[in-house]
Amino acid sequence: MTARTHPNRAVNQDAGTRASRQRNLSSNRDFRARSNAAVNHDRNVAVDRTRNVDANRDRSAAEFRARNDLAINRNRNVAINRTRTFDLNRDRNTAEFRARNDLAVNRNRNFAFNRRSNVAINNNFRSAAFRGQQYAAFRDYHREWHDRGWWRSHYNRIVFVNGGWYYWNAGYWFPAWGYAPSAYYAFDGPIYGYNGLAPDRVVVDVQSQLQRDGYYDGPVDGILGPMTREAIAAFQADHGLAVTAAIDEPTLATLGLA
Repeated sequence: MTARTHPNRAVNQDAGTRASRQRNLSSNRDFRARSNAAVNHDRNVAVDRTRNVDANRDRSAAEFRARNDLAINRNRNVAINRTRTFDLNRDRNTAEFRARNDLAVNRNRNFAFNRRSNVAINNNFRSAAFRGQQYAAFRDYHREWHDRGWWRSHYNRIVFVNGGWYYWNAGYWFPAWGYAPSAYYAFDGPIYGYNGLAPDRVVVDVQSQLQRDGYYDGPVDGILGPMTREAIAAFQADHGLAVTAAIDEPTLATLGLA
């Protein structure tokens, strides 16, 4: 025979079971909530860490780029400033050099011009300037015309320079007129020679020395033309020599050439 259960007891047992289930459900819910909160917390911490790492990495990269750009710009500016300073100094030095050089050139030109303008070329070998034994070759000079054969038979040293033929005689070079029909002579007169030099080389030495002394600013071409003769005359006048405007022995000696 089956025992009979009291209705109230059964009801109480059901209520207790439901209450126990409810408590378990609430407990599970609380656990899940706490567990989810912990998971979310960990997730948030991880996310924040990742974000911080990314932010710091970006910030560090940006700061590095900024510092690097600053260094690059500083180096560029230094290089540019150095180049500009170098160019500026070079231009300034060039301008100063040109100014000094132009001043020296102009001073020498004016010096030579003023000296030459005060002295006239002497073309008269019979003038008082050619007195004395040292100028006898000039006083005795007169133009002689002969053909090539005659010149060859009378003089053993004849040279061709600057378009003309010259013969050597008693320490002087003279124009050999008639040696060639097309011969040209810038200076019709004797040229004192030394050390066996040809007449154009003697003239080059004279022009070079007069240029160094500030009397001559023309071309050093070995041609005894008007500019060279003017410079010679100015030099002779300044040094107390006979103003012959020619290359004579006293003038070469005073120039230090012979």
